Amino acid sequence: MRIEWARPGVLRVTSHAYEFAALVAAGRYVAGAAPVEVPAEALERLRRVLDDYDAQISRLRAGGAAGRDEEEP
Repeated sequence: MRIEWARPGVLRVTSHAYEFAALVAAGRYVAGAAPVEVPAEALERLRRVLDDYDAQISRLRAGGAAGRDEEEP
């Protein structure tokens, strides 16, 4: 995994699909079974991020298999 500053407040992350999938799975777990001490605002932000992820992954899938066999970062 590689993380770089693209500009202030914006990160560019290059990761293997499995690494990113693990982060998304953890986010889904927290969003679905968060302990009571997780603030409601944080959960709402997490759910919006997951919704954005779902929309983007659907866009990629609609575009076909391009990029799946590219070299790992």
